[in-house]
Amino acid sequence: MNDRSELQRKMQGIFAHLHNHPEVSWQEHDTTTYIVKLLQEVGLEPQTFDDIPGLYVDIGQGTPVVGLRTDMDALWQEVDGQFQANHSCGHDGHMTMAIGAALLLKEQKDTLPGAVRLLFQPAEEKGEGALALVEKGLVDDLSYLFGVHVRPFIELDDGKYAPALHHGAAKLFKGVIHGKEAHGARPEQGINTIEVGAAIVNGLSSLHMDPNVSSSVKMTQFQAGGESVNIIPGKATFSIDARAQTNEVLTQLEEGIKRVIRSVDLQFGAHIDLTLGANIVAAQPNDQAIRFMAQAIEDVTGKAALAPEIIIPGGEDFHYYTYKRPHIKATMLGLGCGVTPGLHHPNMTFNEERLITGAFILANTVERALQHERSELHEDTRN
Repeated sequence: MNDRSELQRKMQGIFAHLHNHPEVSWQEHDTTTYIVKLLQEVGLEPQTFDDIPGLYVDIGQGTPVVGLRTDMDALWQEVDGQFQANHSCGHDGHMTMAIGAALLLKEQKDTLPGAVRLLFQPAEEKGEGALALVEKGLVDDLSYLFGVHVRPFIELDDGKYAPALHHGAAKLFKGVIHGKEAHGARPEQGINTIEVGAAIVNGLSSLHMDPNVSSSVKMTQFQAGGESVNIIPGKATFSIDARAQTNEVLTQLEEGIKRVIRSVDLQFGAHIDLTLGANIVAAQPNDQAIRFMAQAIEDVTGKAALAPEIIIPGGEDFHYYTYKRPHIKATMLGLGCGVTPGLHHPNMTFNEERLITGAFILANTVERALQHERSELHEDTRN
């Protein structure tokens, strides 16, 4: 697969299939089957799981072991008036680049100075997939781990590549307000859950964190009442989205949210249940991993295409790997490919021509990390 044009044609077909067959979190079964077949056809031996979708495959053998991770799931959203699974976050492109890198590395598997483990991870959008693979022990023996994410044009010019993505931390809460129904003409006899919800919104707006660290908190869902408009609603459900650039500030923000809930609960005499859903930790990229990625970008595309590291308010469950296994040195490639109108937009598109470049950068990066780790092992042996 050293012929770039041949690889590009193959990757175009892979992307088209993945794009047209999206599957939501924890339902990526057909996607798993498709990738397994692709890898088996080129002589690799992918491994699947009994209890969840997803797979991994090792290329090369021995130590050190360097990892490359891609996410697999699509979003569930309304597209042209119809709700459906939709790859509006670029995971179809991420899988395509990982497969392209696998094809490149497979050609060198007998000469690789160690092994590469490719992780095809489900349920990134749920914030749960990385934790599942950590629990399976798949990253315990990795020294480095690399990932990739397509970037919108407002962050990164098309044809530019960033060696690190500094994602923020995020906590997503679900809440239920238990009030008291009453006739619309007798509001004093009820506890209006809409008024309770409004008080929560006002309370959230009063939370102030360190201004030197970006953060935000907002209510993103609220449902109360039925078809009858003359009833004081006695039950409501809501969601809260909290984000911060550091894990420490997000913890402070969570404490503030809980204070607001307790205060409003007492004010109205309602009962408010608050539960934590997705919980995404902030990125902690490793300096050496960033250097390998930057060197690979320069090697593949030239120095002019190397962009600075990017600070991003959004979250990514990739960072659970280093949070749970601190020995792993990691970073994510930011792929400048003109994402428009933006990530998670139902009609999101990007420049697919950049996918092959991403595959070459990822393959180059993991090779550099392997060579460095092998040199370190030899140095330790001599000493």
